[in-house]
Amino acid sequence: MSTSSAELSTAETTSAAAGDGPNGRPPRRRAPRKYPLLPYVLLFPATAVIVVMLGYPLYRLVQLSLQDFGLPQVFGQPAEYVGLANFREILSEPYFWTVLWRTLIFCGVNVAITIVLGVMIALLMNQLGSKMRLVLSTSLILAWAMPALTATVVWQWIFDTQYGLANWVFDRQGESWLAEPISFFMVATIIVVWMGVPFVSFTIYAALSQIPTSMLEAAALDGANGRTTFRYVIFPALKPILLIVTSLSILWDFRVFTQIFVLQRAGGVSRDTNLLGVYAYRISIGENAFDTGAAVAIVMVLITILLTLFYMRALLKEDDV
Repeated sequence: MSTSSAELSTAETTSAAAGDGPNGRPPRRRAPRKYPLLPYVLLFPATAVIVVMLGYPLYRLVQLSLQDFGLPQVFGQPAEYVGLANFREILSEPYFWTVLWRTLIFCGVNVAITIVLGVMIALLMNQLGSKMRLVLSTSLILAWAMPALTATVVWQWIFDTQYGLANWVFDRQGESWLAEPISFFMVATIIVVWMGVPFVSFTIYAALSQIPTSMLEAAALDGANGRTTFRYVIFPALKPILLIVTSLSILWDFRVFTQIFVLQRAGGVSRDTNLLGVYAYRISIGENAFDTGAAVAIVMVLITILLTLFYMRALLKEDDV
């Protein structure tokens, strides 16, 4: 018995050393992992278009921000490389920081009002009948579909000094709403919020329709009122969508340009009402300081990238959930 056991052990050792499996067959080797090329082939055209459409303008913007580029350079004079001198110039200017803080405050106020009104309208749509919901949805779509320039001009007429409806309602005949910064930004906020609320309302309403009815019925059976139901049932279900919608609203409202620029031309004081986008435009076009304007635009791009990263992080968290 001991001899047979020794022989069997010797055979197994020899077989293992030879690379044989337990049945005397060579072990299976894992096939190399294959990465299909089709997804990358399908993504290539869209990626190429994005790189061409956005890559070169961004490269040109960075190039301008690192040069001494003014009106003479537009007519062919070589531009001198100055490194980060343009950035040092704008960062050491107090007015730049005033415009930056003004932009952040304007963005924050607009986003807060847009989200609150959007959620309230979405809750209202969820409670209305089909006919009234259709009327409200149509109104929101019309407001959303109107171009920014057209909407700004319409609201400019409403707040017109002599013939505006707002002056007639508030008995401000002959007084300008755009001459003072506070009233100017109030009008701008109305326009921006009016155009941003429909997106938030439709998105939140779609999320509300996905909340199981059984959860709401269970909350009602437990004696929860409307406020308690919203706090402990509806809001937790809406929280991921609210985070994404808020991130997008911040991204859009931070880059507001058309509304501010048109209202300034209608009577607003530029220096007291400039935001970053308009400020960069006025430096570049108004003062022919394309290098400094490009530096301001680069700062805007960097802030936008940070906001985009925050949005993507929120989106990835939502996918994980």
